[in-house]
Amino acid sequence: MKLKVTKGTRGQPELSRKAILDAASLEFAAEGYAGARIDAIAKAGKVNKALLYYYFHDKEGLYGAVLDYNFRGLLDELIRILDTDKSVGHKMLAYARAHFDYVAAHPHYRRLVQHEMMRAGAGQSEHFPRLVETFFRPLLRRVVETIEEGIEKGEFRKVQPMHFVNSMIAVVVFYFTAVPVIKAVSGRDPLSFEALAIRREAMLDFIGGALFADDVHGARVLAGVLAENPGRRPSGKVAVAKHTTKGKKK
Repeated sequence: MKLKVTKGTRGQPELSRKAILDAASLEFAAEGYAGARIDAIAKAGKVNKALLYYYFHDKEGLYGAVLDYNFRGLLDELIRILDTDKSVGHKMLAYARAHFDYVAAHPHYRRLVQHEMMRAGAGQSEHFPRLVETFFRPLLRRVVETIEEGIEKGEFRKVQPMHFVNSMIAVVVFYFTAVPVIKAVSGRDPLSFEALAIRREAMLDFIGGALFADDVHGARVLAGVLAENPGRRPSGKVAVAKHTTKGKKK
């Protein structure tokens, strides 16, 4: 006899935890820590409050678990890319592409980051030190090592690795932060499929232009990264974004 799987029971702990974390991610992203309500999370996750507290103890514990849940998804994907046997140039552009795609696909993630940075800046976050040691510092170390390797091999310009990482993150993330302004100025939806496809390639082209020592080589790497993982609609149609990188050698 096949058992029916239902949410909200201690007999299905992983299913229940995921339902709670997904619901809590949306609630904390929309309302911030102070405005988020446990009742709303339990209702959206289709669990009772007693079960929620059984798994996460209190609101602060749930919020910390939500941060780990969301940062872990991005970290695992970025580390996977850095662990491949591709060239350092391919790794860096694939890294930026994956970061962009993750933020585009998880709107609640960018709001959670904004809320947490504000809490950390005000000295109100007990989770920030853990996030730094678990996610930020190890990832930064790996990316800096990759850039340094590229410089040593002559594939990259002699950039300042730490500052380049900061600039790269800004190029990836700022577009999403500035959505209201971009929409007001352009009169178009910056988060439409077409707009994201164009921005995705422009972002990679910009990073590659600042990083590669040889424009021709950089253009080839960029074309390979885009072909490897093109943007797709839910229907499976590939994004159309004309490649514009110039093939001039420095």
